[in-house]
Amino acid sequence: MRILHTADWHFGRTLEGRSRLAEQEAFVDELALLVKDQQIDLVLLAGDVYDSVNPPAAAEQLFYDALARLSDQGRRPVYVIAGNHDHPDRLAAADPLAHKLGVTLVGLPEARVHTVDIRRTGETAVLFALPYPSESRLRELLSEGADETLLRAVYSERVRHIVAEQAKHYRADTVNLLMSHLYVLGGQETESERPIQVGGAYTVDTSALEAGAQYVALGHLHRPQALKSEKTTIRYSGSPLAYSFSEAGQAKSVTVLDLKPGATPQLEEIFLSSGRPLVEWKAKGGLAEVHRWLDEGKDANAWIDLEVHLQETMSMEQLHRLRLARDGFIHIRPVYPDLEASLQEAVSATKLPMDELFRRFYERQTGGAQPEPELTRLFLELLHTEEDDPAV
Repeated sequence: MRILHTADWHFGRTLEGRSRLAEQEAFVDELALLVKDQQIDLVLLAGDVYDSVNPPAAAEQLFYDALARLSDQGRRPVYVIAGNHDHPDRLAAADPLAHKLGVTLVGLPEARVHTVDIRRTGETAVLFALPYPSESRLRELLSEGADETLLRAVYSERVRHIVAEQAKHYRADTVNLLMSHLYVLGGQETESERPIQVGGAYTVDTSALEAGAQYVALGHLHRPQALKSEKTTIRYSGSPLAYSFSEAGQAKSVTVLDLKPGATPQLEEIFLSSGRPLVEWKAKGGLAEVHRWLDEGKDANAWIDLEVHLQETMSMEQLHRLRLARDGFIHIRPVYPDLEASLQEAVSATKLPMDELFRRFYERQTGGAQPEPELTRLFLELLHTEEDDPAV
């Protein structure tokens, strides 16, 4: 069977107030074509459908449209779990209706596996879908039948126990899958993820997920990446769009895998073209260099973080002109190297003896002349007199 793994759509998210809805709509169009062209049998969406627990109506409408298109009106099963950004009950509220279209929405962790029959190949998949397991949700899931020792165990050990219990349903004649939304030790973060671990407390060891699944489909980290494991294939698909400038230069993708019972997954990373790239410009040649880049059409479709080196203060007119020239400017940060050097010199100067400070001051004021020793002595005497006089 052919499986598509995606995650971290973050519908409703903006970039410093700039809407990303058009890009997200283009992503749905691209994904709908991709599942058809790639003959995908099963779609896994590993959490963070939305960017907040109360998404805008346009974001919800886009998500439901995506489900209808991906499922091909019930001919292709789609499984979705809640991430740490999603409201679990709100996400799962439409499950009874979505189920009629072959879509399963799982909001809260539950002790069950899903059996998925694939029409095209006649194969069966066994999927354990574990939505974002917060501390409270883990305790609730384990409250029945678990002893107090397990309830007090560290987060990773509790996840290990849950995964191992559900992995008992895996069979030799099925494709065995695990999907979750969590932070696994060894994954590389970017600034656009909202942390779900505090001081490592919500970090899961890779060994906790090595319970017999042939493929572990993860969400939460926005950089596409595989994690080291000798027993199974564990992978973050990454987000379809770059959501912060810490992701500048990252190629976004979805993961497609061919898998049959008892076999190692054959993976293919399919890169996406629908999102606007995020780029960082550092114009050491000043505004003239920036305008030359604009005239050349550099990064014409990108969102831009601009750092421009200047000798004089940037005027509002110059700033306005830049924003009129290109709608992609998100940040425009002027940098003044000479001013920074002067400030650094002043800071360094405070560590010098007072007679040396006076000498440098006199040299600047007179165009290079050196003060007579007597003049320096008189200055220091005057300074000390003022410091000693309480009336001054």
